[in-house]
Amino acid sequence: MASFIEISRYNLIPLSVTSLCGCPCRLLSNGTLSRSRRTPKLKLNLVFHGSERLFRVPPTSIYVSRRLITAVARAEPESIDKIKANEEIDKGHELPVAKDSLSELQHKSSQLRKRVVFGFGIGISVGGAVLAGGWVFTVALAAAVLLGAREYFKLVRSRGITAGMTPPPRYVSRVCSVICALMPILTLYFGNIDISVTSAAFVVAMALLMQRGNPRFAQLSSTMFGLFYCGYLPCFWVKLRCGLAAPALNTRIGAGWPYLLGGQDHWTVGLVATLISFSSIIAADTYAFLGGKAIGRTPLTNISPKKTWEGAIVGLGGCIATSVVLSKILSWPASLLSAIAFGILNFFGSVFGDLTESMIKRDAGVKDSGSLIPGHGGILDRVDSYMFTGALAYSFVKIILPHKF
Repeated sequence: MASFIEISRYNLIPLSVTSLCGCPCRLLSNGTLSRSRRTPKLKLNLVFHGSERLFRVPPTSIYVSRRLITAVARAEPESIDKIKANEEIDKGHELPVAKDSLSELQHKSSQLRKRVVFGFGIGISVGGAVLAGGWVFTVALAAAVLLGAREYFKLVRSRGITAGMTPPPRYVSRVCSVICALMPILTLYFGNIDISVTSAAFVVAMALLMQRGNPRFAQLSSTMFGLFYCGYLPCFWVKLRCGLAAPALNTRIGAGWPYLLGGQDHWTVGLVATLISFSSIIAADTYAFLGGKAIGRTPLTNISPKKTWEGAIVGLGGCIATSVVLSKILSWPASLLSAIAFGILNFFGSVFGDLTESMIKRDAGVKDSGSLIPGHGGILDRVDSYMFTGALAYSFVKIILPHKF
């Protein structure tokens, strides 16, 4: 009885005309034929897909080895994987790589959508609080400080930081978070925060020293920095917005401001300086991000590998331009040089505030300080650029530009 071999879904092995000889041959791994012992004749039906034969090889044309079937099956094993992949695509099944890429793209699109939507919401809310001033601005700032302080002490107690230090007790962290939230309110009420900060630091230090067990310096240092970083520094925004009450007489917007909303007297130097500073910080972050994405090549620092020198230069230019444009619109400060200096100051305060929070997160081993704001992370991730800037802006306006009031 004649035997049949069907070669389906495999690449055919090319044979030269001279190879189809009547001599005994065997198939080598490189696709060539060599002599072998004679075996019974095999009749070959060659097909590609399906059962319909394309042509018949006469039984007298070629002698093959008994290992021909195995040799053909192993001729090009990588082609089998390709064919299986094609079959999966033909059946409408996507490959895992394609699924992962599509899922990642959808996730990034969703995150960008959330970032934009919540960014606009936060911007409108913060802008309204800045315009309102007084207790509205202070209470909103105190709420943000409370949430930010809780995130800070959570980072201090994280596994990455506790591996090298002893964190403060949980009750001390909670008390410090409340004290930090009260500092802006005390600043508005008393007009000065120095005594309050000193008293709070003394109380916290006593609580740490009198605790059971073995008090550690790391507990004291991390707690004191938390009071300074999360409580004391934000108070300068209250001093800038609410403390500099001199009217900005040349502001055109103030001339047409509704009387029910405070009239022209509502537009003070503190309000104008806060608006310019906030807008400059937003511009610095935005332009630095876009510049880094477009032309960023040289890393700025190891603390935050995604930041580049090119992005920082673009951010500096955007920050200065925003400060100058708003100074022309709001007619403050009067000189161009002062507006440029104010923009540069805001930029450096923004950058170093961002890097400080990045250093804390890097030591903690986390990407975001929290997950409170969808698409943005935690409160500290959004306000880190404002931490040092308030103190710098207040000092610049109060000390360098007192005659411009």
